[in-house]
Amino acid sequence: MSQSSFNPLASILKDNKLSGPNYVDWKRNLNIVLTADNYKYVLTTPCPAVPPANANARQREEYEKWQKANEMSKCYILASMSNVLQHRHQNFATATEIMENLQEMFGEQNRAKRQIAMKNLMSTKMAEGTPVREHILKMIDYINELEILGAVIDANSQVDAVLQSLPESFNQFKLNYNMNNMQLSLSELMNSLQQAEDLVKKQPSVMISENVNEHKPKGKGKFNKGKKFSIGGPRGGIKKPTKAGKANGKGNCFHCGKPNHWKRNCRVYLASLKKDNKEGVSDEKKVE
Repeated sequence: MSQSSFNPLASILKDNKLSGPNYVDWKRNLNIVLTADNYKYVLTTPCPAVPPANANARQREEYEKWQKANEMSKCYILASMSNVLQHRHQNFATATEIMENLQEMFGEQNRAKRQIAMKNLMSTKMAEGTPVREHILKMIDYINELEILGAVIDANSQVDAVLQSLPESFNQFKLNYNMNNMQLSLSELMNSLQQAEDLVKKQPSVMISENVNEHKPKGKGKFNKGKKFSIGGPRGGIKKPTKAGKANGKGNCFHCGKPNHWKRNCRVYLASLKKDNKEGVSDEKKVE
């Protein structure tokens, strides 16, 4: 196989060959190269069955494609190892078998790193008002690090971890996501969250107004809208003191004894004044 058949990115593997302690960095570089060449799928996808003699063209194509990807992956892996590790793994049939054996050899020493990465993933919270894109990229980096260290996190759990790290301003987005049973990849989720972020930025005054109304004290200042008040005050002569100590209601008239008006407005009293036609007559009793 000619040198030109290899991805130019393979130089990062050549410059950082696997020796043991650098397993995490080496695996990260390997994943970059295999992803760029569309070979990484062979590490998680079993080999198709050998097509029978009467197999159709599609079955043969799938089998041959997997075999080529497997051979190229093995070449990248073996070429980026120390001589000792090459001799130990050169007879393995698949790239998956090589990676599993390397995980057994060097993965255990990364347990502490994996615990730290998991703690970072679960404890990281996005601060209100900070760019959502930067936060999501940070979370994706933690997830990738965990996978490199051997942790297995399914796609739904990855999305759940990201959603739980969002601030309250994204509560409506999370509610819609769950109620509509949405299924997004991390890249799609980041794009959707950026769109939601733009909407949140356009509606700050609405959110502030709602918060103010929720905490506005009742019973102070102007009358509450829609609340009815009786002009005549409480019945039965009961007077409710105001802040100034005055009566809200008018009580019973001192002249006729009927409620809800004062003597100076009493029709009976005014009629008697007109009948007597006496000038200079004034109230002898002070209106309370």
